[in-house]
Amino acid sequence: MTGTESQNEDRADAMFHALADRTRRDILRRVLAGEHSVTTLAAKYDMSFAAVQKHVAVLERAGLINKRRAGREALASGDVEAVRSVGSLLTELESLWRGRIARIDELIAQPTSTERNQ
Repeated sequence: MTGTESQNEDRADAMFHALADRTRRDILRRVLAGEHSVTTLAAKYDMSFAAVQKHVAVLERAGLINKRRAGREALASGDVEAVRSVGSLLTELESLWRGRIARIDELIAQPTSTERNQ
């Protein structure tokens, strides 16, 4: 595996790790719809502000959201291109899986040597 491939795999690991959590997926949905302050996001969850900050930090490290400062506020917005890259990776994996299933179907459909001799 090349250095670039390894970096891409590390990035995919970080994205899927971030998306493995229900709260983080919900935060991502909200910030993809529009920029939100972390304070506003925290008010929507039954958990501490610090816990929401940690979820936002995981999403940011995975490259799924961007944060910027506006005065005392930390504003988060979703990175649509990063989400598309996750979708592309899933499409690639689905294509690989479908190809293997098609090959299995072909092998099952082939007549056995006993069937050919009859």
